[in-house]
Amino acid sequence: MKAYIADLLMLLVTIFWGASYLFMDMGLHSLSEFNLIALRFGFAFIIVLPILFRRLRRIDLNILKYSFILGFILFLVFTLITFGLNTTTTSNAGFLISLTVVFVPLINTFILKRKLESKIIISIVLSMIGIGFLTIQFPFHIKLGDLFCVMAALLYAAHIIIVSFAVKEVNPLNLGMLQLGFTGLIGLVFSLIFETPALPSTAKGWTAILALSILCSALGFILQIVAQKYTSATRTGLIFSLEPVFAALFGYLFINEVMSSGQFFGAFLVLFSIIFMSAGKNIRVFKLKRMQYKE
Repeated sequence: MKAYIADLLMLLVTIFWGASYLFMDMGLHSLSEFNLIALRFGFAFIIVLPILFRRLRRIDLNILKYSFILGFILFLVFTLITFGLNTTTTSNAGFLISLTVVFVPLINTFILKRKLESKIIISIVLSMIGIGFLTIQFPFHIKLGDLFCVMAALLYAAHIIIVSFAVKEVNPLNLGMLQLGFTGLIGLVFSLIFETPALPSTAKGWTAILALSILCSALGFILQIVAQKYTSATRTGLIFSLEPVFAALFGYLFINEVMSSGQFFGAFLVLFSIIFMSAGKNIRVFKLKRMQYKE
């Protein structure tokens, strides 16, 4: 495969991920939060199951342990996102979740006890200012959904860092597929406890679930694994930084979300901080692992 084809595949995956916020918002009109997570990841796991069956000999207790831990974190991430979308826009969610790209090197710096490099400090400051323009409204208040999305970005950063350790011990492809199953299973358990699980009752609900399962999770995951072998980490990181842009675009085109001039400026600062970070070696681990484990 030529590098430009791999880049186009990564761009397609990024479009899927940008659209995922719109599909989650659509699904929440007919499904409860935990039910949506259970169906999305449950169907995605069923789709990749034929591939997983052929790789059963490579599955042991160690990979099951890591898969459960990562699946549980992923469940928390999407719980925060789905509940957050009840009180924030898909545009805000896309830009706030993308802060993962800033949180990963920041957490790694504290774990490794290294001094913060100037590039990290500049990116953090820019992103924090951008968050302020995106989320603070007057009279002064911040929507709970925005805070949920920032917390989700922080948790997903932790997910990425754990993955960076896990893939040194277990097969990455098996890990990625199994975590989908655990995420769906945990979502089903919580749905059974706190909700009444059900299949979508509307065409809109089915569209959302199938798109999330097939395009954003199962197909997106497979395309990542294939394309990552033929393009550079730097180019991939820059392509992935377009995800919040697509989230805002889909929100505008399909549900008429319009950002104010202040929010546009905040979105620009967040996006610029992400691209600024992605251009450096500090984000290399994140870009490689995000390709493998984005849902």
